Amino acid sequence: MEFTATTIAGFLNGEIEGNPDVIVNTIAKIEEGQNGALSFLANPKYEHYIYETKSSIVLVNKSFVSSAKVHATLIRVENSYEAFASLLRLVDHARPRKKGIHSTAIIETTAKIGSDVFIGPYTYIGENCVIGDGCSVYPHVYIGDNTTLGNNCTINPGVKVYHDCIIGEGCIVHAGSVIGSDGFGFAPQSDNEYMKIPQIGNVVLEDYVEIGANVTIDRATMGSTIIRKGVKLDNLIMIGHNVEVGENTVMAAQTGISGSTKVGKNCMFGGQVGLAGHLKIANGTKIGAQGGILGDVKEENTVILGSPAIELRQYLKSSVVFKKLPELKLKIDLLEKEIESLKKK
Repeated sequence: MEFTATTIAGFLNGEIEGNPDVIVNTIAKIEEGQNGALSFLANPKYEHYIYETKSSIVLVNKSFVSSAKVHATLIRVENSYEAFASLLRLVDHARPRKKGIHSTAIIETTAKIGSDVFIGPYTYIGENCVIGDGCSVYPHVYIGDNTTLGNNCTINPGVKVYHDCIIGEGCIVHAGSVIGSDGFGFAPQSDNEYMKIPQIGNVVLEDYVEIGANVTIDRATMGSTIIRKGVKLDNLIMIGHNVEVGENTVMAAQTGISGSTKVGKNCMFGGQVGLAGHLKIANGTKIGAQGGILGDVKEENTVILGSPAIELRQYLKSSVVFKKLPELKLKIDLLEKEIESLKKK
């Protein structure tokens, strides 16, 4: 596909500086730009690339002030990163979409399949399942009995969705993820063995949830493990049984949430964050990478770091001390020697 600067500016409600008729047919990073490419500049650290990029068009914020001559045509928008994301969505939606049911797919007779769907090779759809209109279910997917997929879901290769789960509209589940596996429930016995506690609940993904690759979301012991509307989970995340994740919360890779913890809406977790079980995390909480949370976070919009995690200002003050620990240890050792010497005198 080819677009002119005029077409792109019209779609983004942007202002053109340069040649309005210049044509682009690909997208590239600003530092890897080439003739016919569209790039964007959002981070000031990359500004120097705009003066040497070979890209034909660059999206910039309206507030951008150049310090040298820019050869590319600029399109000024309110937020260049958001505008670029909108264009990527446009390109992605323009790609041809697979349709139809492959002959090797196994679909139980009681399942209900919507219109305009794609069900790929070697896929299994269980008893009483409902697959909504416009869904794409890629090869080697397993969907257990009584599971429901809303309209326009994308279930990528190798995903396993256990029985009785509910997936809302517009959800995306990436390759290798497991939705609805048993929660980690075992009762210790007098002989030091563990008796398995049946996990008879389910998992509910509300609308427009995106689940990364190789994520596991355990079914509830009773009731539901719930991932609320608009949640985005990165790859390799573990969500325990009976957890609830609030609307529009985002989590980076390798985060782990222990059972029965309730996470508020609009939270942001960095990579490898770990939460203990049965906690309540307030709305808008931001946790830095590798943060370890052992207690409730009660105040909304709190920023915490470290393990065990503490409030941001405390962490920054403490980090100054962390760096001086070897020096402080040396001083303490010297003081102890002086004290011992004084005692002997």
